[in-house]
Amino acid sequence: MAEDRKAEMLAILAAQRTAFTAARPEELSVRKDRIRRAIALLVDHGDALCKAMNADFGNRSHDLSMMADIVGTVNFGKYCLKHLNKWAKADKRKPLFPLGLLGAKAEVRYEPKGVIGILSPWNFPVQLSFNPLMQVLAAGNRAMIKPSEFTEATSELMAELVAQYFAPEEVAVITGSPAVAQAFSSLQFDHLVFTGSTATGRRVMEAAGRNLVPVTLELGGKSPVILGRSADFAKAGERIALGKMMNAGQICLAPDYMVVPEESEDAAIDGVRQGVHKMYPSLIDNDDYTSVVTDRHFERLQAMVEDAKTKGAEAIELNPASEDFSNSNTRKMPLTILKNVSEDMLAMQEEIFGPVLPVKTYKTVGEAIDYINDHDRPLGLYYFGNDVTEREMVLKRTASGGVTVNDVLFHVTMDDLPFGGVGPSGIGSYHGPEGFREFSHARSVYSQPKIDVAALGGFKPPYGKTTKKAIASQLKKS
Repeated sequence: MAEDRKAEMLAILAAQRTAFTAARPEELSVRKDRIRRAIALLVDHGDALCKAMNADFGNRSHDLSMMADIVGTVNFGKYCLKHLNKWAKADKRKPLFPLGLLGAKAEVRYEPKGVIGILSPWNFPVQLSFNPLMQVLAAGNRAMIKPSEFTEATSELMAELVAQYFAPEEVAVITGSPAVAQAFSSLQFDHLVFTGSTATGRRVMEAAGRNLVPVTLELGGKSPVILGRSADFAKAGERIALGKMMNAGQICLAPDYMVVPEESEDAAIDGVRQGVHKMYPSLIDNDDYTSVVTDRHFERLQAMVEDAKTKGAEAIELNPASEDFSNSNTRKMPLTILKNVSEDMLAMQEEIFGPVLPVKTYKTVGEAIDYINDHDRPLGLYYFGNDVTEREMVLKRTASGGVTVNDVLFHVTMDDLPFGGVGPSGIGSYHGPEGFREFSHARSVYSQPKIDVAALGGFKPPYGKTTKKAIASQLKKS
């Protein structure tokens, strides 16, 4: 069965590459038409896709799915349409002096790579399939998408809809098991985009590396929140609660842990508590609050909390309506804050990806910075405070994929900013003009003037006085 699926994928890849080569050069109008079809697919079937996501999760807010997976992606497609003409223009470059004066020309052309594979995850299954697709199409490529098997209904619907809006040699969706995903990552793409865990990202990169396929890896990690002493703890707490409870914390950029002034720990926690009570007065029957995606992931989160408690942490359940979760089969979990955490706890070692929020304290903000720098570089970093000097110290002394100041998550919603990680949190980026270039080949083109430049510069044998003069002229220190 696995071999049959691989043969199927190889056939699609070959058909897309053949069509890509035969169609060159394609007009920008063709690219725009594909983007418009992708937008139309989401607009026409957004409601059905949201219902499929709700079925896959057990409960997922229709409004959340519509905002995050549908509307945000439609707007990103429109952003690509608006800027495509500018992105696709060649960059004029300056030839080496004095060649420019003699008529030489140099430019960089941003050309499509060919066929790009997209391995998308389950947490935002539509957004993280179609968002990169918009820029893959904008750059003039064909695409094969392998969505997650954990969101089976959504993946099957995406496959059905893509087949209605695109020819298979333009865009194709491949569904199936982890074995299919593994085979997918081993294909000879011209570029491969993966969104998921760091551990899986390593395996994807290894498989792609065997074929020297360039990769964009959007991973995750433990994105910290630093609360400065000048922060408004009530406002910060509500915003952190929103970012941590949206999609039940199943977001690669969700705030993973808070670092707060030691004398303000209770105020910081109370700010989060008040935010939860305000936005989610109840949880079990609240359609706005998402379920944990699978039993396995739910059990992992429960075990993480128990591990922390066993090792000395205090667990604070934020349960506004005092509901009995032990008798619920909804896979819903209240936001659980962990105090007195230590490095030997799973919650401080693994990306949490759920409604669990450890809290660390500091005497000076330098301690918080040092702690962050002692760990893997995160996908996101969040700072709350009105002290400009402190904010700049945090920004200048830390490294992360992106930053939001005085909120969480929002930098990823900025279409014109590149989104990506650094080190274990990712390689490469998309969104913004950087995304267009990520999926393009920067092709250098140099046009020589009529004059014999090699002879003029002394580069032609037999070497002599002209050569030595040219060498000497270039060896000046300034």
